[in-house]
Amino acid sequence: MLANYHMHTSFSPDSSYVMEDCVRDAICCGLDEICFTEHLDYGTETSYCCDIQSYRKELLRCQDKYMNQITIKFGIEFGAQAHHKEYFNGIYNKYPFDFALLSFHQIEDKELWNCDFQNGKTQYEYNKLYYDEMFRTVCAFDGFSVLAHMDLMRRYDPCGEYPFEASKDQIAEILRYLIEHGKGIELNTSSFKYHLNDLMPSRGILNLYKDLGGEIITVGTDSHRQAYISDHLKESYDILKSLGYRYYATFDRMKPIFHSL
Repeated sequence: MLANYHMHTSFSPDSSYVMEDCVRDAICCGLDEICFTEHLDYGTETSYCCDIQSYRKELLRCQDKYMNQITIKFGIEFGAQAHHKEYFNGIYNKYPFDFALLSFHQIEDKELWNCDFQNGKTQYEYNKLYYDEMFRTVCAFDGFSVLAHMDLMRRYDPCGEYPFEASKDQIAEILRYLIEHGKGIELNTSSFKYHLNDLMPSRGILNLYKDLGGEIITVGTDSHRQAYISDHLKESYDILKSLGYRYYATFDRMKPIFHSL
């Protein structure tokens, strides 16, 4: 079973990948199941908001056309913040998602990718505020399955790698909450594409989640184009197994399905 649970197409504003082309490429790469997770961010001038109705219409068409070749799931990537929870609750309750990623691309309605949020703060300050907002949001908003690329700040930290130990207590608090409320985390293979020094999330986070009793983990490539459809998927399964994980998860109607590694 080979599944990619983090994928974007032209329904996400940062991709031009046609959905049907993506499906065909996934079949050619030997994937058994894919989940599209189009962007839905809210709260900034550059928010990435897909047209969910058009997205779902095309997904249903592809599901019907390729049903005998690949399983296609209806997912979303919520780029959420706690103070916008009502907006995201409205979307979550409106559509029959199979799976929802929760991501943190903005803090204080400021973008991470361009360092708008980080500017004027010390490395300690913006890393602490990042995990503060993450904890507030997971407590305030229940409409998600898995926390995506938990330490995304590492990709956009202008001061370089921030030590895991410096944020460990905050991260542990978040992970405990996720476990207690039946939520999972994601192993995002884009760490290879961006040449990060560690996995995303880091091995420190992956080990801590497992040691605290966490079991729900998905694997996704965060693909926006053909080259990353199956990027390091098999390798990531092997890594999880080497870290002591026994299963990875796929989802159906927001319920996890476990597969042996």
